[in-house]
Order: sequence, then structure tokens, then C-alpha cells
Amino acid sequence: MSKRDYYDILGVPRNAAKEEIKNQYRKLALKYHPDRNKSPDAEERFKEISEAYAILSDDDKRVQYDRFGHAGIDSRYSAEDIFRGVDFDEILRDIGFGFGGGFGSIFDLFLGGRGRAHGPTQGQDLRYDLEISLEQASSGLATEIEVPRSERCSECNGTGAKPGTSPKKCPDCGGKGQIQHVQVSGFMHFARIEPCRKCHGRGTVIEKPCPVCHGNGIVGRARRINLKIPAGVDTGSQLVMRGEGDAPNGDGRRGDLYVVVHVRSHDIFQREGSDLICRVDLGFSKAALGGELEVPTLDGPAKIMVPPGTQSGATFRLRKKGMLMLRESGRGDELVVVQVKTPTRLTARQRDLVEQLLREGL
Repeated sequence: MSKRDYYDILGVPRNAAKEEIKNQYRKLALKYHPDRNKSPDAEERFKEISEAYAILSDDDKRVQYDRFGHAGIDSRYSAEDIFRGVDFDEILRDIGFGFGGGFGSIFDLFLGGRGRAHGPTQGQDLRYDLEISLEQASSGLATEIEVPRSERCSECNGTGAKPGTSPKKCPDCGGKGQIQHVQVSGFMHFARIEPCRKCHGRGTVIEKPCPVCHGNGIVGRARRINLKIPAGVDTGSQLVMRGEGDAPNGDGRRGDLYVVVHVRSHDIFQREGSDLICRVDLGFSKAALGGELEVPTLDGPAKIMVPPGTQSGATFRLRKKGMLMLRESGRGDELVVVQVKTPTRLTARQRDLVEQLLREGL
């Protein structure tokens, strides 16, 4: 699954001031700190809010995130870069905690025993929210969208090393990406394996980083993607585009792109499944005498016959004038609800006629 939005994680608006972000992090850190909260997911939640705060409290990282999302952060900053210089110690001391759970620093919490394993990875999945009209939802739509995502750096071909150089085998782990620590207690030997801190589990180190991607092998780019929206979609419909998400940091396959559809509300029609509801005014004389009434549809104006004595709220069904159905043949109906309209202004002659009807008991 893709990473959650940093603003959603902290529960702050996108225009939140730095002080508001700091106060919200302090509040959440107090709630989820591993020394206080012993629930199984507390540590992961604490890590999540700490990463969000590290990005949103730094002006440069926040600008990069607002522009390119997670792809902009992953392509520009290493794990150490994300947390370096952030005032975690000050905040946590304020609320009476250290890092807890045996962690001595923010780097221990995120990297100690939790670095990436050496080997192929998959790029992050991405989400794109697309707003369309009701007419487009009914007929389907071919369009082009622009998606900020990470791409393999063309300068270094994804190696992260300056052109003309190449990554070297990590001297600490010998290229394995992991280091084994053994502790001896009497006759007992305890082994602990953790990702190498020097290469962060990659197995290689970069002595001369690429000047474009800063050694990450990926960069943030905005890519235009052709998209076909099928007829009949509704708000919440998702389209999955395989391999159109972020590039992986190293070997592996790209993530996927999830396009979430949002259908705008319509000035005339209200949607209920594949049916449409339309409310139109009906003059009281035509309601009494009956006659032909023009009504709107998605295909243009249509006419219905109103019988004499029609009451306000009467409903008329237009077959096959609703929405095309998603993933099946057929089309819904349009329900026309008439509302008898009482005039607010009358000419002298009209008033005389109405008064005459009133004298006759109508």
C-alpha cells in the first residue's frame, strides 16, 4: 500500500503554520510514545507521526513534498537526511520521554534493526484523485493526467553514483547488506542480525554521489499518462494502472497508480445508482388541464405528457434516459418529479380570472 499523506497523519490542514504542526506532533507523540503506549501498533504509529513531522517542520522538505509528494522526498533525501536537524529531543524532553523501547536516538528508532534488506524492492504505489462531470461519468472519458512520481535518474542510470564511477561493495557488511552481532553469556550465544547502518541494507556504498539525484538513483518528475475512464463510474470508483507508480530505489518493479474518481454534483440531476432524478416546475393551469411538458435529459430536451389533475410531487419515468451502467450493458432511467408552481405576480386580467375560479369553488 502507498504511504499515507503526511498532513492526514498529523491531522493538520495543508496550510498549517509550523507552530500548529509542532503542537500537534507533541500531542500525538505523548499519546503513541512506546514508553507510554504498549499497544502492538504504537511503535509503528509513533514512527509514522515522527516521519511526518520531520518533513512538514522543515521548509525545504515541505516544499518538495507539496510539489512531488512522497516521490519528491524519496528521490532527494536519505533516511538520515529526513530526520537530521529536527528538534525531536527538545519536544520529547518537554513531554517527559526519550525515544523509549531501547532506542537511543531517532536514527536508532528508524534504522536500527529496521533498515531495508538487501535485494529487489518495489516502488511505492501512488494515488491520484480525478474530478469529472456527471456527463463524463455517464459516457466515459479518454483524458491525460499529470502525475508527480519518482523516476530512475537518467544521469547515473539509477546507480546513484556520479557518472564515470560506480557503487562499491560496503566494507562493513561485505556486500551482504546485513551485519550479525553475537553476544556471549556463559554457555549461551545470542545472535542478532540487523541491516547494515553504513549502506542501509543495500550492500553497496557510494563514494561520489550523482549530482542530480544526490546518490538516491531516483528523482522526482511529473509524468503525463493517458487514461481511459469507463462509462458508468461513480464517486469512489478506482482504476488501477499497473507499473505507473514510483520507481523502486534499486532493482525491482515500479509501484502501481490508483486513480480515484470523484463525480461533481450536478445543477439539474441527482444520481441514485444508474437512475437520475430531475425536478421541474409545472404551472398550475397545465397541472389542472394537462398537456405537453419539456424536460431536460443528458441527451438534450425531451417531452412528456402531463395528465389533467396532476399533483405536485407526481413522478414520471423516462426509460433508458439515465446513466450508462458500469461493467454491464444497459442504462438506467430518468425520474422526473414535477412541482406545481404558484405564480407570485399576476396581471390585472390574470387576477380577475383567478378570482372568477375562486368564486366557482376552484
